[in-house]
Amino acid sequence: MTILEARHIKHSIKDRELFSIEHLAVYSEDRIGLVGKNGSGKTTLLNLLARKIQPEQGTIQMYTSVELLPQLKEKHDQKSGGEVTQTYIVEALKKQAGLLLADEPTTNLDTAHIEWLEKQLARWQGALIIVSHDRSFLDKLCNKIWEIDQESLQIYSGNYTAYREQKEKEIEKQRLDYEHYQQKKQQLERAIEKKEQKAQRATKTPKSKIGSTEESLKGAKPYFAKKQKKLQKTSKALETRLENLEKVEKVREAAPLKMTLPHQEKLQQKIILRIEDVEGAVSGKQLWKKASLNIKGGDKIGIVGPNGAGKTTFLQKIMQIEPGITMNPSVKIGYFKQDLSTLDLEKSILENVKETSKQEETLIRTVLARLHFYRDDVFKPVRVLSGGERVKVAFAKLFVSDINMLILDEPTNYLDIEAVEALEGLLQGYEGTVLFVSHDRQFVENIATKIIEIKNQTLRFFDGSMQQLHEEPTEKEAQEDPTEQQLMIIETKITEVLSKLSLEPSDELEQEFQKLLQQKRSLLNQQNK
Repeated sequence: MTILEARHIKHSIKDRELFSIEHLAVYSEDRIGLVGKNGSGKTTLLNLLARKIQPEQGTIQMYTSVELLPQLKEKHDQKSGGEVTQTYIVEALKKQAGLLLADEPTTNLDTAHIEWLEKQLARWQGALIIVSHDRSFLDKLCNKIWEIDQESLQIYSGNYTAYREQKEKEIEKQRLDYEHYQQKKQQLERAIEKKEQKAQRATKTPKSKIGSTEESLKGAKPYFAKKQKKLQKTSKALETRLENLEKVEKVREAAPLKMTLPHQEKLQQKIILRIEDVEGAVSGKQLWKKASLNIKGGDKIGIVGPNGAGKTTFLQKIMQIEPGITMNPSVKIGYFKQDLSTLDLEKSILENVKETSKQEETLIRTVLARLHFYRDDVFKPVRVLSGGERVKVAFAKLFVSDINMLILDEPTNYLDIEAVEALEGLLQGYEGTVLFVSHDRQFVENIATKIIEIKNQTLRFFDGSMQQLHEEPTEKEAQEDPTEQQLMIIETKITEVLSKLSLEPSDELEQEFQKLLQQKRSLLNQQNK
């Protein structure tokens, strides 16, 4: 059943056209993932469909109720970002609209709460349109992908993985079409060149032969002039065919990347960082009990765990080389935490990135191209870039600096999926050591060869991928699963009660809130035993 239909939609921001969509329909069973580069118009399209704004041209017919879960969520109290997101989600789900539009609903949520949200939306009875850079989230929920690209919208069936497979087929077809186009173009160019050479020879006065009279040579000139005209006409026809030949753009291939990292050869697979009996605590609160582990040169380690578990604290302890931490003196660390203060807004992208690098400009431009800053793009001043583009420049500047170990705190925040995949490509080929925090499950799975999990006041080091970690839970974790589920349910109820209290305070709600807090404390005490 059709629940929404849009026709002849056009919309612009300032002087830039975002998209032109001839026809769009949403059906009651649709679970749609909306993808595209930062700035392509994803949020604008959601606002148009929710009737928060009007399109410049076109009509939108709605045959059901619609609810928008916005990307930018207002904070009115001391709640954390994750708590605010949960409150918005609970309120949106309670309304039971026929169409839910969710703009980056996983923002600030840790892995456990993302999985909770997946279950909630999987049970959702209405249709969904989701904007998200979390590919695992889109894979589990979507049966259709809308892609905004080059001011138009393309529709693909299946989840995100199926969409990527279809895109790969399109790229392969483009590669073959380009090869065919090049062959045809070269054939026509060679044919034109031959005809022009023949035409030039036809203009030359024939060499006189023994016995040839001047009269016979004069008689030959009209013949050669006619021949020349015919050759020129054929050449012109070939040029017209060349001009009308449908141009096919070359597929952009990732250039090979070979960086020179300081002391990398002598650090590779040697222990570069020893952590012995290091405990995590903040303001008297224990984050994790004493733990020990070794990190080797070339390791790619993902740090995972719930919000507030101590992941960033762990990184800070390493950066400050606190007691119990020993680091090889040849290690040179680069720390990335979405801090854009390293960028000079008036300088160009290339100038900013070259500033702290000893790498050749060719390699620097290759890195920038991997992050989709092509050719003359690198000469743009940083001040004209979007927030996501500035994040990419800041990462590129760090990546090509004189370092051999990257420490990254949530590097994929504010990046679109294309940029996240470009970042993955760079990190997969990086020969130095990588230590990173991320809630993006696909990113962790694609990069990390080892995992540090901080959970339930325990820091665990696992020699394997994220998937292997989940496939081999410890006996203790298996026993804790029911408690984890109960905690998630209680936290959801607490969020609901808090939202009601903020609107209509009452003694009854306050008593319910206190009762839920007591239940939560009791469950936490059980976990810590």
